[in-house]
Amino acid sequence: MSDLDRNYTSPFGRAAGRVDTAAVDAGLRAYMLKIYNNMAIGLGITGLAALGISMLAIAGFTPDGKITGLTALGQAIYLSPLKWVVMLAPLAFIMLFSFKAESMSASSARTMFFAFAAVMGVSMSSILVVFTGASVTRVFFITAAAFGALSLVGYTTKKSLSGMGSFLIMGLIGLIIASLVNLFLASSALSFGISVLGVLIFAGLTAWDTQRLKEMYLYSNLDPESAAKLSVNGALSLYLNFINMFQMLITLLGDRR
Repeated sequence: MSDLDRNYTSPFGRAAGRVDTAAVDAGLRAYMLKIYNNMAIGLGITGLAALGISMLAIAGFTPDGKITGLTALGQAIYLSPLKWVVMLAPLAFIMLFSFKAESMSASSARTMFFAFAAVMGVSMSSILVVFTGASVTRVFFITAAAFGALSLVGYTTKKSLSGMGSFLIMGLIGLIIASLVNLFLASSALSFGISVLGVLIFAGLTAWDTQRLKEMYLYSNLDPESAAKLSVNGALSLYLNFINMFQMLITLLGDRR
């Protein structure tokens, strides 16, 4: 492939000169593959942790699939004050990750990401208690298909999505505040509105994050260690978009036990 003059200024402030597009494309593909591989491993860890904890928490099932009761572990993590620790532990991990992101090596960041994915699985195990396994599986594949399509749009579109970033972040902040308020109000109408809005916000963030990660590789002059670390941070961003989209969709489409 011939060299290509890229004479525009990137969103990250560096104008690219003449580059070997074959080498850039190969590097970009490898970088994005690392992101998706890390994300897939994280989702796998989350799923296994959620399944394992739910199996230990459920005492048994009736012939029609209803839960007969919870074990001592289930009562502890879902009904006792310990449930707040389980719910908020992923948030604590995210804050720790944010504070340590610059000082950590790529391997340490990857280890922390996978540990976070396991903690998230424990937190999400209640989904397998509340919703039927068939509906959880169905919504997972719906989420995967939507995520794949949106990420592909973000990767391939020639239109800059940077303008929607601030709008989406503002929407996300509003969504978090509304969710915290609804913990105390327990309003079904507000919960439905949060879920619908959440699907739209995380759909937009999926496309925006994908394009942002692509452009950061193309225009930031990353050394191998920085690229490896960015691939972990990128996997975390896309992982969170997937997980949150799944949680919103299961609330809307899931069948309760």
